[in-house]
Amino acid sequence: MSASPATPTVVKLGGSCLDDLDGTWWDDLARIGRDRPLILVHGWSKPLKKLDARYSEPSAILRDRYGNQSRWTTPEVIDDIKTVSAVLAEDVLARLAGRGITAERLLGSDGLVAAGPGERWWWRQKQLVELENLVGPITGVDPAPLKNLRPGHAHLVTPLARNAAGREVNTDADRAAAAIAGATGAPDLVLVTDVGHLLIDDRPVRRISAADAAAFRDKGAKGGMRKKLRAAGEALDHGVERVVIGSAAVSELLDGSTGTVITGARTPTTGVSA
Repeated sequence: MSASPATPTVVKLGGSCLDDLDGTWWDDLARIGRDRPLILVHGWSKPLKKLDARYSEPSAILRDRYGNQSRWTTPEVIDDIKTVSAVLAEDVLARLAGRGITAERLLGSDGLVAAGPGERWWWRQKQLVELENLVGPITGVDPAPLKNLRPGHAHLVTPLARNAAGREVNTDADRAAAAIAGATGAPDLVLVTDVGHLLIDDRPVRRISAADAAAFRDKGAKGGMRKKLRAAGEALDHGVERVVIGSAAVSELLDGSTGTVITGARTPTTGVSA
């Protein structure tokens, strides 16, 4: 797929898979970055759990009255997210710099990502209780802080957001990447995760339409994949041409040789041949 040299490629780096991305993976990303700008949106789940064991406990996750899960986020959790994100950013920026790609870190809450009011009612000990949970759905992206979109340069975004009251809130990294891709006119969104493909009936799917992906999201998908499929639909709704989910090098995901490609066009769901 062709794109202008000024059009970014947006890549979401899953927090659970960052440690598994070897030097060849970063070499491949740098080759892409020499041709067009990169916007990298990172997760932090694994680093946060390494920082403090309490983040691995079931009590760290809340479920709202609609069944949606969220990390219980307090001001202290926001601080811990910033702590692990700063360490992660130092590593990522060094990897890119060593391959000739300049890079800068940007907090989504620094004018990039806006969030709406969060849910206030959450299940605790089998009761719905009102809690302040510093999370919020993304309501908009202002690409103005992405001032240096050019080939050879990358932005690494920590997906925090700012709500209407001016408070910093946690938000979903996949959906943040989708919103940023739509706001910057990116033709592609790549969701790099620790699974090779979307699986339906235990079969890897090579290509699927947005409508079919949404149907599976609502009926069969679970956990992190459900969020990724929701993010994919939102990206396509905002003008992104395709979303790719997988665990391979970004160039391989973009050329369709591996991973799952989701597009707005209705196409037959196809399994990966052996």
